[in-house]
Amino acid sequence: MKLSIIVPVLDEAPLVADALRRLRGIAGDAEILVVDGGSSDGTARLAGACGRVLQSERGRARQLNLGAQEARGEWLLFLHVDTRLPPEFRQAIAEAESTGCAAGVFRLRIVGRHPLLPLLGLGANLRTRLRRIFLGDQALFIRKALFRELGGFPDLPLLEDYAFSLLLKRRGLPCYLSPLRVETSGRRWDTRGFFSTWWLFRRIFHRYRMSGGSAQALGQYEQIR
Repeated sequence: MKLSIIVPVLDEAPLVADALRRLRGIAGDAEILVVDGGSSDGTARLAGACGRVLQSERGRARQLNLGAQEARGEWLLFLHVDTRLPPEFRQAIAEAESTGCAAGVFRLRIVGRHPLLPLLGLGANLRTRLRRIFLGDQALFIRKALFRELGGFPDLPLLEDYAFSLLLKRRGLPCYLSPLRVETSGRRWDTRGFFSTWWLFRRIFHRYRMSGGSAQALGQYEQIR
């Protein structure tokens, strides 16, 4: 299969070069597209040494959708720069195909200092298995044809991944949950505090649900990524 890996970035100079070098080392012949949302710290220049860089308007949904538009692969994989794929990640896509699924995600492990971070990963995995809801840290992979049919990620300042999972669920489309795990950084919890960050995201999800999925309801939180 031809695969395109799309990595949105914004002011990630301390991480981007090492993350992309590791990705390139396991990606084989996959196309890597880095979509920069207007970084001011040299992220785009550093990324350019490791792959193709696209310039986008700021906003993760817009960055991801631009990457999908430019991608040449039959399958798309959306990867956060602080999330690490397992070396055998392609097996997950092959297994999804074999079960008739055109979309899937990985199980999640969150790595950081706080001892409760593993529970967040466990909760994410249970949510995906029982409720078919996932977030972007779980590295969504999907056939490009299906992604385009669904209209891409909703143009939201936050929660575009959550909204897209709800779209798949409403359409009755299965989402394969791979037994393979990705590792994502717990830096936001380590930096802002575990409980304050957990409570902040509970408020964001509640506000989004109560608004019926309104982008305006999320506007005040746009800068927290």
